[in-house]
Amino acid sequence: MKYIGILVLVCATALATAAQQQPQKLTLAQALEMANRQNLDLIAARAQRAVAAAGVKIAGQRPNPTGNFTALRDDPHEGWWFDIPLELGSKRGRRIDLARAQGVLTDDDVAALERLTRQNVRDAFFGLALARGVTAAKDDAVNLAKRLRDIAQQRYETGDVPQLEVFQADLVLSQAQADYQVAQQDEKVALSVLDALLNEPPATNWDLITPLEELPAEPALNDLLTRAANSNYDLQRITQQEKIEQSQRALYQADRIPNLTVSLGMDYNSPHNFRYGPRSQVSMEVPIFMRYQGEIAQSDASLVALEDQATATRRAVEGHVESAFLQLDSREAQARLYKDSLMPAADKLEGMAEESYKAGKANILSVLDAQKNVQAVREQYLQSLLAVQQAFAQLEATVGTPLD
Repeated sequence: MKYIGILVLVCATALATAAQQQPQKLTLAQALEMANRQNLDLIAARAQRAVAAAGVKIAGQRPNPTGNFTALRDDPHEGWWFDIPLELGSKRGRRIDLARAQGVLTDDDVAALERLTRQNVRDAFFGLALARGVTAAKDDAVNLAKRLRDIAQQRYETGDVPQLEVFQADLVLSQAQADYQVAQQDEKVALSVLDALLNEPPATNWDLITPLEELPAEPALNDLLTRAANSNYDLQRITQQEKIEQSQRALYQADRIPNLTVSLGMDYNSPHNFRYGPRSQVSMEVPIFMRYQGEIAQSDASLVALEDQATATRRAVEGHVESAFLQLDSREAQARLYKDSLMPAADKLEGMAEESYKAGKANILSVLDAQKNVQAVREQYLQSLLAVQQAFAQLEATVGTPLD
């Protein structure tokens, strides 16, 4: 029974390990949602929201009263009182408004990091798809090299070609196999990058459902410009900085109104006058010299500077959106050209060269040239597809809102 239990445990562990190593289906949308939920950088950034909320709580605190006690030789001999500061001019409300505006700036920073994470996940997702496409292309190259080596061997055995061509075919096959192994390692690196962004264990493997060849829908430029005006991070940040500066200016104006300090207490033990006597006092700072003139002037100047900065940034964002849009359009045209023209032509050329060599109408160098050309065109096609996805991700980041 003891050995049976051990055997069952070993089998269960083996099955769990095998299940863990099985690729899990993953679409791009699922990857983006998973990163939004699990990415450690996002979790750390969102924790800053609690800091901003505490800042609002701090801004809403009221000043504490001060307790005083005296014991004198003069009359009255003892006394105690409380100084109670009273804020006038809605200072507390202005401080809360300022803290809340600063908290919104924290939310904007978190949203910017979310957009950056989205861009990185999209790049990593399709980077892994590219790596797997390259691995498949290298595997095809190995098969082509094996087929060429077999043809060269058959022709050598019949006396049609010298043994040198067999050696050349063997060399090409060895190089293709080495390239295939390197591509497999590059695929593992790309997988680890995606796992890190998703905060998943390094051994987690994915079956990517969204193909690299699935090009995103191209949005209209006017719509992109409208979205960017409302969602671009740089514009949003400047707008919020203006609101913060306005809240700061309002606080300075409120601070120009002096506060009251009300004192309430009791004097006692004055033998010739009274035994107990109430005590009260009101004091106020006299705003003669310092009335926050410099701070208000500085705030006014900052608002003017922020308005000018917003105008310049708005124009720059329009230029960046237009540039990213044209870049995406160019990359999509390049990918379509490879798919519709270059890839079929290269495949046809390779097939014709192989058939010609098999029939003894061409030498092996022609076939090797055609095979290299096919591999180069396939890899360039895959790179063009990745360039489309990266251009779309860059456009999305520039606009500042999801486009798919």
